[in-house]
Amino acid sequence: MDFLERLNDSINSVSGLPIKCKLGYLSPAESLCLYPIPGSKIISQYYDEAKDQQLNYEVAMKSDDQQKVNTTLWLISNHLEELSELISLDGSFDFESIEITNKPFINALDDKKNYIFMLDIQAKITTYPIKGE
Repeated sequence: MDFLERLNDSINSVSGLPIKCKLGYLSPAESLCLYPIPGSKIISQYYDEAKDQQLNYEVAMKSDDQQKVNTTLWLISNHLEELSELISLDGSFDFESIEITNKPFINALDDKKNYIFMLDIQAKITTYPIKGE
């Protein structure tokens, strides 16, 4: 399933991002990333093996510039609130919606004086088995 990659592509399409969003966790240097968090679940499962799912993700950013982090996550939050279409390249999902479950918030100030902000989202999609697997 290519949902996470398409969501990351959508985030990277936001005008004004100071750095590219990557999949995975924050690196030691300034970084912006997207990763799954606990609580995702299957809502419904069908005879054809399609599943309605509710998936939880977090967007995190780290930088020594607090204003940059705050502004960046608000840009992403506003973009995701308006997102109405996300298309799978391999036919593995249909997009329904994204809900912001926690607006951008400060999570930590590390020992190197980097601010870490987070943004939590919940996506609703229908997934399909990939043919040939």
